Amino acid sequence: MYSAADLKKGLKIEIDGDPYVITDFDFCKPGKGTALYRCKLKNMVTGSTMDRTFRPVDKVGRPDLEEREMYYSYADGDSYIFSDAETYEEIPISAEMLGEKTYFLIENSLCNGLFFNGKLIDITLPTFIEKTITETEPGVRGDTASSNVMKPAKIDNGYEIMVPLFINIGDVVKIDTRTGAYAERVSKG
Repeated sequence: MYSAADLKKGLKIEIDGDPYVITDFDFCKPGKGTALYRCKLKNMVTGSTMDRTFRPVDKVGRPDLEEREMYYSYADGDSYIFSDAETYEEIPISAEMLGEKTYFLIENSLCNGLFFNGKLIDITLPTFIEKTITETEPGVRGDTASSNVMKPAKIDNGYEIMVPLFINIGDVVKIDTRTGAYAERVSKG
């Protein structure tokens, strides 16, 4: 159990049998009365958010979370199959739970799986992946007023990112999976 004084941004807690992560935290000490701990919480299973205020005497549960290394194996309809790095057990997770992470899955890439009470609830992808640009308009030479002009480009699975003007079709780029943004060009096409 956590006490209210242990609360901070990023801490994972359990409320009413569900795991939550604290996305925003504010400590308030009014002139009269007790201190208040205001938190914005995100449900780690459903993705819904809520606000909750705790008093110093409140106790908060510690969720039964476990992280395991997993490899992405393949897509099966509306599910994505990951295999445990130690036991090779195949575990599905829905596309709805993964969200935009589905665009950054690469077969046999090592990921971290987060389990709550033995059920896979989230995947942490490698920080950077490399993808090939399949569609973009050519950049026009001298078409820049500053050095950070960007244009839209698509990678092999249809995901659209903003890239600098010098990127062309066939170039391999590095993408940050946390933000979905272009990081750098790896090689020319």
